[in-house]
Amino acid sequence: MPDPDLFPGVQIHHKGGTYAVLDAGAHVLNWTPPGQQPVLWESPLARFEPGVAVRGGVPVIFPWFSAGLTGDRTPAHGFARTANWVRESVTDDVATTGRLQVVHSLTADGFDSAPFDARLIAEFAADQLRVQLVVTNPGPDVFTYEEALHTYFAISDIGRISIDGLDGCAYQDKVTGTAETQAGGVRFSGRTDRIYTHAGEATIDDPGRGRRIHVGKEGSANTVVWNPGRDLAMTQRDIGDYYAEFVCVEAANVGASAITLDPGETHAIAQVVRLS
Repeated sequence: MPDPDLFPGVQIHHKGGTYAVLDAGAHVLNWTPPGQQPVLWESPLARFEPGVAVRGGVPVIFPWFSAGLTGDRTPAHGFARTANWVRESVTDDVATTGRLQVVHSLTADGFDSAPFDARLIAEFAADQLRVQLVVTNPGPDVFTYEEALHTYFAISDIGRISIDGLDGCAYQDKVTGTAETQAGGVRFSGRTDRIYTHAGEATIDDPGRGRRIHVGKEGSANTVVWNPGRDLAMTQRDIGDYYAEFVCVEAANVGASAITLDPGETHAIAQVVRLS
């Protein structure tokens, strides 16, 4: 965790485990269940500076993905991941039940965006991490947006893992610019950037750490899988040689699956992470 005076948030230590979320970006940074290695990856080169996205954990991508539906939106992946969210509540039952809930909120005030009300609900427990983004359109016009929970998972080595649960799913390969269909498990031999049409669970099989990370979803039509590979990683000052230590698997609604809300409507997307 960064200096709490400069980057405030909530951090709880419990029986050797750690739960942490920052107020900046409502960014879940650490889920280390008691007796386990960290499940979320945080770059040793991460920059904790105002207006800079932290590399690792669960950045919230909203209200657009990449450069948005029009292809010209900035900053990349929206403003939510660097905005100062309001910490609404903390429910700390760690001492009794091992559970922690932190709720943050964000509105469009101060941003070039249609009105919205967003809440990020992070629920930590020894057996699972649940992160939910709830967006409401207060009106008066229709609101269309993209979203993703851009989760960085800590792994032994990108060349040794595989991802199950995507077999037979169509995907957009953003590296080659082609449309493909997944055959078998996903394996990595270089830069990988794919948007799958997939609403179910994906599982990261990591024999190097002797565990499987189950990534369940709610309210999500896409699963994004990303690792920069060595060449791109070496151009990123906050990744570099550490690219092999993580893989991103994220619940998303992007592109043709963008969410459109009429005035008064609400949509929720969630990602539920478990170990076995």
